[in-house]
Amino acid sequence: MHTNGNPIVRVQNLHKWFGLLHVLRGISLEVYPQEVVVIIGRSGSGKSTFLRCLNLLEEPTSGRIEIDGIVVEAANGELLPESRARARDLRLKTGMVFQDFNVFPHKTTLENVIEAPIVVKGVPKEQAVEKARELLRKVGLLDKQDVHPIRLSGGQKQRIAIARALAMEPKVMLFDEPTSALDPELIGEVLAVMKDLALEGTTMIVVTHEMGFAHEVADRVIYMEGGVLVEEGPPDQIFTCPQDPRTRQFLARIIESGRLV
Repeated sequence: MHTNGNPIVRVQNLHKWFGLLHVLRGISLEVYPQEVVVIIGRSGSGKSTFLRCLNLLEEPTSGRIEIDGIVVEAANGELLPESRARARDLRLKTGMVFQDFNVFPHKTTLENVIEAPIVVKGVPKEQAVEKARELLRKVGLLDKQDVHPIRLSGGQKQRIAIARALAMEPKVMLFDEPTSALDPELIGEVLAVMKDLALEGTTMIVVTHEMGFAHEVADRVIYMEGGVLVEEGPPDQIFTCPQDPRTRQFLARIIESGRLV
């Protein structure tokens, strides 16, 4: 595990309620620079909500989030006023890749990648284009730079989404089940890009059902259930000798279904 220096992400006592539903129940987590943390668990355990709270797509009900020195705090269902002013800065520290791509259909591949740096950060177009081409080369799509997403596969769209998130030069990449909307034969090409990012030292928090990826790439695997982080450890420990019965039960079910690679 990369424990060099201070954590780049610190979450303290994070709660999220949706009406009467208590989805996140006091989560605390630290993630270090260049660490790959994979969160596993059954659907409805709060994994996606946790990621969406990290970049304030969902506002926490209470708790504290710090990413690369930017702190936001929530209490009584809303962000504190001084935290609200820092929300944009916090979002700029994170890149988010969703399960359903969210690429702009009316823009070409290249235009998708240059949009945010130009509009949000004020990067000169020429510079944005140069960086975008470099990123498209990295994800294997430079030859598709002038193509609209409608002519691309799901795997290609997801690789655009990764390049687009990277174009903002985030400190932490958040992946919310990035392969779950893909046909099985396309999953590998997206996971391969993610593996490359991990090898390059990108700090990543990944929610996924791809246990093979978790086992191979994660520094740390966390099992989440019922809005709490039940157990965490190196992949070998979690997958071969989980300590908590809830983790054991979850993994036994996955092995039964043949999904643990």
